Amino acid sequence: MQDPISTPVPGGQGVRPALVQLTHIIYGLHAFAVLIGVTSAATVAGGFVFGLPSLLAVFLNYLKRGDVNGTWLESHFRWQIRTFWFTFLWLIVYGLFVITIIGIPIAWMLIAILGLWVGYRVIRGWLALAGARPVN
Repeated sequence: MQDPISTPVPGGQGVRPALVQLTHIIYGLHAFAVLIGVTSAATVAGGFVFGLPSLLAVFLNYLKRGDVNGTWLESHFRWQIRTFWFTFLWLIVYGLFVITIIGIPIAWMLIAILGLWVGYRVIRGWLALAGARPVN
């Protein structure tokens, strides 16, 4: 007999629909941060790391991470958290080292590429979630 409060997925692991909905909301917050970066004076990566939507999303990731342990949603939470922290790390590297060593034009190009990577990660993860699949 199947648990009525779980959503079946490939592999037999189920999760509460509220957690799936929360994960969609978190991806939406990250996507909104990317949109802010595209449509404002901020860069995509800067809007993603320093914007309120992504900060709220990462806070929710850490707050609810224990609820998704052992489920297919765990991969999404890990994906979202890693995307945030790797973006933060690369912004620091580009800001501190690349500008001083190589120059501002190269740093801006690398930050633009980082923004594309962030967009890719948000889209790829969200599509996997929509298909009720873990993200790899």
